[in-house]
Amino acid sequence: MTIRAIAAAIMVAPESLHSRLNSSDDLFDLALDAALGQDARVAEAVASAPLEELMPACYRHLVEHPWAPQVIAMRAPRGPHYLQLSERMCTLLTKRGVEDPMREANWLTNFTIGSALGTATANTARFAAIDPVIAPVYAKLHGTNAVDAEDLYRRGLITLLSAGE
Repeated sequence: MTIRAIAAAIMVAPESLHSRLNSSDDLFDLALDAALGQDARVAEAVASAPLEELMPACYRHLVEHPWAPQVIAMRAPRGPHYLQLSERMCTLLTKRGVEDPMREANWLTNFTIGSALGTATANTARFAAIDPVIAPVYAKLHGTNAVDAEDLYRRGLITLLSAGE
């Protein structure tokens, strides 16, 4: 998407956006950061929560804004709210005494983004037809239980956090 196309969509002159943005990526950063900054649950978690509460708040934010993980996959966000979130994660990981806080922060972030992306299909996937000739065991197990995507996320988070200690 170009700045010209964005300007047309929001009915402003392209020059107005060009004077404030270097590229359409800057607009993505603004949108991501604005959405995160408006999320009171994430703001509260960034201010005072441990990782066990901070990361699920981020997960829920991404699930509620399904476009956000897709944008983050294209480019790491660098707006002030995302930087505060990253700072909080690294601070908490450092306090835990992990060997490499940046690596652990990347693991947690990637796990959270991937989980949020998968949440959209988690509850509907069990209704998809599975060919029992190709995958007999999977076909048998596939539709037998409902998936609680947030519970799966929390279990995975606990596993990741305990592995980093």
